[in-house]
Amino acid sequence: MHCHQGLVSFLSCGLVLAGVWHLVYHRKSQSSYGRYMTCPPARTVPARLAWFLQEMPAFIIPLLLMLTTHKSTIMGKYLLLATFCVHYFQRTFVYSLLMKGKPFPLSVMVTAGLFCSLNGFLQGHYLLHCAQFDDEWFTGYCFKIGLLLFYIGMAINIHSDFILRNLRKPKEVIYKIPTGGLFEYVSGANYLGEIVEWFGYAVATWSFPALSFALFTLCFIGPRAYYHHRFYLEKFKDYPKFRKALVPFIF
Repeated sequence: MHCHQGLVSFLSCGLVLAGVWHLVYHRKSQSSYGRYMTCPPARTVPARLAWFLQEMPAFIIPLLLMLTTHKSTIMGKYLLLATFCVHYFQRTFVYSLLMKGKPFPLSVMVTAGLFCSLNGFLQGHYLLHCAQFDDEWFTGYCFKIGLLLFYIGMAINIHSDFILRNLRKPKEVIYKIPTGGLFEYVSGANYLGEIVEWFGYAVATWSFPALSFALFTLCFIGPRAYYHHRFYLEKFKDYPKFRKALVPFIF
C-alpha cells in the first residue's frame, strides 16, 4: 500500500478540529456518561462491554496493518506502532475488564468506536507507509525522550486507574476523595497520565498525525479533569485546597 498523504492530512486536521469543537461545545457541561449522565438514555451498554468494544479497533487495526505490510528495514517504525498498540491492548483487555462504572449510552460507545477505528488507521498507515526516518532518528533524543514520556504517562494512568477502582467497597455507590500518587496534587491524575502519554508519542514520532491525536486528547479529557475538580470541590467541604485540576501547582 502506498502513502495516502491527502487522507492522512485530512484525518489529522479533522482530529484537531474535532478537539477544538469538543472544547468549545462542552465548555459549560461534559459529555453525558459516568457521573455527568443526568438522565438514563434509552439504550445503554454495560460499562465493561462498552469500553472493550470501543477501544478494540485502535488495537486491532494497527496490528492488522503491521501483519499485512511488507516488512521495512527500519524496525523503529514497528516499535513506535507497537507502542501505540500497547496502550490500547491495556485499555481493551485489562482496563475494560477490571473497571466498575455505570452503563454507557450506546451512542457514546458507537462514536468512541468510530473514533478509535479512524485514529488506529491514521497512526498505523502514517507510520508504516508515509513516515520517513533515517537510522539515526532511533538513537536520537526526540525518540528516547518521547518513549520515556509515553511510558511515564502510561504508568501514571494505570496507577491512577487502580486508585480510582479501589476507592469504594463492593456495592458502595458513594463518591470518595481519591488519594495517593498524583491524586495528591491533581484531581485528574488519570487524565494527566494519558495526556503525557500521547504528547510523548508525538515527540517520539515527530509527526502531525501523532500531534493531532495528542491535541485532541488534551481538548477532550482536559476539560473533564476540570469538571471533576469542580465536582469534588462542591461535594466535599474538606477537599484539599492546594490540589489542582490537571497540572500540579498550576491548573
